[in-house]
Formats: sequence, structure tokens, C-alpha cells
Amino acid sequence: MSDAEPPDRYRYFLPITTRWMDNDVYGHINNVTYYSYFDTVANHYLIHEGGLDIHNSPVIGLVVESKCAYRAPLAYPDRLQAALRVDKLGNRSVTYGIAIFKEGEQQPAAHGHFVHVFVDRQSRKAVAMPERLREALARLTVT
Repeated sequence: MSDAEPPDRYRYFLPITTRWMDNDVYGHINNVTYYSYFDTVANHYLIHEGGLDIHNSPVIGLVVESKCAYRAPLAYPDRLQAALRVDKLGNRSVTYGIAIFKEGEQQPAAHGHFVHVFVDRQSRKAVAMPERLREALARLTVT
């Protein structure tokens, strides 16, 4: 992903409210908090658009890889948009492209990727993702 990918390269957006506790002693959002934002936008989509029941579904997504590149500092009380797309969709896994934009900005403050592998809740063995979930993820695919 280029450093300059604008919001129109993403398919799903979620407002993120920064919190006072997100700031670290250096006065900006701590690096680990961005991974929380990544996790939040991906799972929000899976639950609300893909029908994932996080409490009862026999198939769940486990994060197996993530990366974040930080481009500009953010701090409380900034208002953010978490942006999501699908860069690669398989039968058992999905690679998301994710970016965090300060409200009103065209360049991401941070961007990266996040990989979910879908597994059986009990055995933790990789399985095909449910069709409704796969169809929802296909709608986010970019080329």
C-alpha cells in the first residue's frame, strides 16, 4: 500500500472516538492503540455486515498477522475514521487493508494490514468461512 492512499480506496468506515487514556506520556496516541482501532473496525464489519455471532458462532476469526505504519501523530480529542477494505479473500482467511484517518484528512495517519484465519471455535482448526461472511467480505474487495 502506498503512503498516499486516500479514503476512496476503502469500502467501509467507522468513526472512532479517541479517549484520554489513548494518549501516552509523549502526548500522542500510543502505538498499541492503533491495533485496537484495526481490530475494532474489522470486527464491527464482521458482526454488523457479515452476521458473525461472536458469542455463539461455531466459526471465529483469529488474527495471525498484523502490521501498522505510522505517518502522522494523533492525540485525544482527535476524531477519527477507521477505514477498511479487503486486499485478499480466500476460503479460510482474509487480508484487510486498514487505515486510520483524522477526521477531514485525505492522507492516513496510520495504515497497515490485518489477517484473520477462520477456525472452528472448539478445535481451533482452520475451516471455510460461512458463506454470508464471505459474501460480505467480497463486497469490500479492491483491486
